[in-house]
Amino acid sequence: MLRSALFLSSLALCAATRPALLDALDRYLGRTDALRAPAAWRLLALTVLTAALYLVCLGTGTIDTQALVTAVMFFINPVYAVLALRVPVPRFLLAVVGGTAALSAAALLADPEGTPSAVLAIIVPCSALLALVICRPSGWSLARTWDIEYARQEIEKAKDKVERAKETESRLAVAEERLRFGRDLHDVLGRNLATIALKSELAVRLARRERTEDAVAQMAEVQEIAQRSQREVREVVRGYRGIDLGSELLGARSVLEAAGIDCATAAGDIQSLAPPVRAALAWVVREAATNVLRHGDARHCTITLATSRSGTSLTVENDGAPESPSPTRGGSGLAGLRERLAPLGGVLEAGPTAPGRFRLAAHVPHPPAPAPDPAPGGNRP
Repeated sequence: MLRSALFLSSLALCAATRPALLDALDRYLGRTDALRAPAAWRLLALTVLTAALYLVCLGTGTIDTQALVTAVMFFINPVYAVLALRVPVPRFLLAVVGGTAALSAAALLADPEGTPSAVLAIIVPCSALLALVICRPSGWSLARTWDIEYARQEIEKAKDKVERAKETESRLAVAEERLRFGRDLHDVLGRNLATIALKSELAVRLARRERTEDAVAQMAEVQEIAQRSQREVREVVRGYRGIDLGSELLGARSVLEAAGIDCATAAGDIQSLAPPVRAALAWVVREAATNVLRHGDARHCTITLATSRSGTSLTVENDGAPESPSPTRGGSGLAGLRERLAPLGGVLEAGPTAPGRFRLAAHVPHPPAPAPDPAPGGNRP
């Protein structure tokens, strides 16, 4: 009967060892709560039960001292391995002393004339210290291995994020280049196509009136504008296109007067403006002239360029604003101008000012003055 109970207790102890060790390892690695340890308590209860059964067998003569020593090494190691991972070393040593004293005293009571108590006083501490030496360094090594694996996973995640960021940056760069290309193409071809349409219509009327030489002259200008448009489109594709404010003012006046629109320009010292400001305002002049040709039926147009303390202002006003504005008015062209002025801190306003009159105004502030260099030899000690 005792042997059967001892056998069943040993089997239960073996079954309880694995979950208790895993729970203790999780505790050592900081992956579980220290207060929740049902597996450890079950292992401790089975260890006490197994030890009691072995001592009873020793007292009844069922087993001898040698069998007891072998059994103690079997059922003591698991509980001390769990303790080595769950409690600090000082508390572990106190548990070793207490367990050694309890087993030795129980063995002395079970067999007062034998030597099991003296043997247990040696075997129990040795087994416990062996469990401490094996389990804690093993747990530490496993923790470092997991830390390395976790760091590797985090590095892989960071690499993935960097790759996704690069892909996003590339897509944004492509989208920005497409917007630039579309904006530049609109600005380059808008006025030229409007001029070509106007002069082509004029050439047709002249040809119908049998004014062949005048019609040929108009078509020659159309050919010149078309060739210039080809060159500008190639420059847009290459991305190395420049634009001059003075040329755009003269071109706008010429185109508008060719369309029968009286155009007056007033410009100050253009060359005193910064190159980025001149380029941005040149695009404003080109888009404004294109809109005057496309929308409404203007008879007079005024282009004014003025410089004040706050910055440079360009105003284009005409008297051909339609009563019902076109749905496309203020569309991609004006949006492109605002994008060009934004890096300079400039603003663009467009809208009717009176019945039949339309004004487009751009203002670019002066760039901040550079900080003066410290006087040589100043602030000497």
